[in-house]
Amino acid sequence: MLPAPTSRVSVVVPVHNEAAFIPHGLPGLVRATRTVYPEAEILVVENGSTDGTAAAVRAAAGNGVSLVQLAEADYGTAMYRGMTDATGDWIVTFDIDYFAEDFLRRLEDTSAEADIVIASKRDPGSDDRRSAFRRLATLGFNLLLRTLFGSRVSDTHGIKAFRAAATRPHLDLVHSRKDLFDTELILRMERAGARIVEVPVTVEELRPARSSLLRRVPRTLRGLWSIRRLLASPPEP
Repeated sequence: MLPAPTSRVSVVVPVHNEAAFIPHGLPGLVRATRTVYPEAEILVVENGSTDGTAAAVRAAAGNGVSLVQLAEADYGTAMYRGMTDATGDWIVTFDIDYFAEDFLRRLEDTSAEADIVIASKRDPGSDDRRSAFRRLATLGFNLLLRTLFGSRVSDTHGIKAFRAAATRPHLDLVHSRKDLFDTELILRMERAGARIVEVPVTVEELRPARSSLLRRVPRTLRGLWSIRRLLASPPEP
């Protein structure tokens, strides 16, 4: 079933110090989006860049792409701002180096029955072409979600789509910033009864990871423990 003709899609893309990659990544992202949703709103949220990322976005964006600039370098804050500014019925979150036209087509097939659609790297139908170490890290993170929160979600990082009407009441409740903003948002919505559908995805990195996975581990563990404390009380009826 396709979304109703009145449905609009907003795509939120946080970027930080991506001036060198923007000329390649942004046109491809725009093409992939417009192929499926020609009228989609695309919001690029530049946060705290020091390398001319905003100028690169303006040069490469073309018509129909909005640039939001934030002084603070923070992925979670950029996600929050983009999602609150988005005007679509669905809010899709892409990274400049990780986006998928196929996911947008799957959104058309699942949007009638979901509040969140997740492109899960751990779905049985997914083709995860990352290194064995990064696949193991995803598995470990998922085990923590199941152990600490009883979550049934298999992946909270990467490509996702949120039904705006179901998501907006939860945005201001999310305390986490950095790379756990979307994890806390999904956990909160799951606890509130949101309908979550996971779909397969092909995962192929367009470039080497820019940050050390090992360095993120302590911060991630502290962040997950903070979320656990926040969510310790039972959800309101």
